[in-house]
Amino acid sequence: MVPLAWKQLTHDRKRFTVALAGVGFAVMLMLMQLGFRHAMLGSAVHYQERLDYDLALISPKSVFIGLTHPFPRTRLYQALAVTGVDAVTPVYAYQQHFKNPWEHNTRNLLVVGVDPAHHVLQAPGIAQNLHLLKQPDVILFDRRSRPEFGPVAEMFGQETTETELAGRRVEVVGLFELGISFGIDGNVYTSDLNFLRIFPERVPGAIDLGLIHLRRGTDVAQARAQLEELLEEDVLVLDRASYVGRELAYWEGTTPVGYVFSFGLVMGLVVGGIIVYQILFADVSDHLREYATLKALGYSNLSLGGVVLSEALILALLGFLPGTLLAWLGYGLASEAIRMPLDLQLARLIGVLLLTIAMCATAGLVALRKLQEADPADVF
Repeated sequence: MVPLAWKQLTHDRKRFTVALAGVGFAVMLMLMQLGFRHAMLGSAVHYQERLDYDLALISPKSVFIGLTHPFPRTRLYQALAVTGVDAVTPVYAYQQHFKNPWEHNTRNLLVVGVDPAHHVLQAPGIAQNLHLLKQPDVILFDRRSRPEFGPVAEMFGQETTETELAGRRVEVVGLFELGISFGIDGNVYTSDLNFLRIFPERVPGAIDLGLIHLRRGTDVAQARAQLEELLEEDVLVLDRASYVGRELAYWEGTTPVGYVFSFGLVMGLVVGGIIVYQILFADVSDHLREYATLKALGYSNLSLGGVVLSEALILALLGFLPGTLLAWLGYGLASEAIRMPLDLQLARLIGVLLLTIAMCATAGLVALRKLQEADPADVF
């Protein structure tokens, strides 16, 4: 069946090329949509994954890390009364405008303030620069922020970089590397005292995030249950998995971004399936007399259907290769443009390959209806 299917497909090279292009386009579209979705969700939990904590306190009104709602800092210190709690760290976080010191336009980024005595953000460049944050009006700038903030990273070390953050004069004294997300265009890290200098309207006793560190060997689930019983309902107690899950649930379920990427994936399947169906249907229609002759020679509908499905499988496998190549090229261009990492993971490739085979096989099954019309009586 496979040699016959191959000859059927390659008999009309133009049609064969169009079919491969259609399948390749569908593969590229699916891989790009999955890549963007993975980049979005991965970047959305940078802080949840890079901060050092066993349990976290946030307000139930907080939307995501870039749009938090303050809660009383006393809740964090109350947590010290629970057996197994070793230390706590208050964190301030707020989005505010940062002035590009070269073009003088402003754009919002996320400002995070933490006591420099606590190394809680595990990101390159933080540890070696924490001592510098003891100075007043200084910040660390994320080198992976959007280019609209200016060439801060490129010019660092060549000249003193002073600018305005929320209208206050600050100096960039170091760089770190974290990355942006769909809701955060850039990041600044500073001390808690500098944060309160930059935002004098903020009440020191109201924090945005509380990090709880447990003693080694403490049961996390038990400590969480005790904290939930002890603390007021104005805070949520989350372990690392639930904190990450809450952030992902917001982007996937609340915002339209997750829906857009899922819709793009479905559209890739639909477009590819329609193209393959049209090709296979036209192929069966053009060779209907030949199929009728084979029926007259004793071939069953099942065996002839195997030829059509073999054609669908060949289109799926051969169309997958150029589609993957185009997606790989697109990943490189898009990653540079959006400043988010995009990579072709093996699990994603296998998943898209299976989807492509299923798409082509479904199109082939639909096209088989035309094969039923092949009647030897019409030929002889």
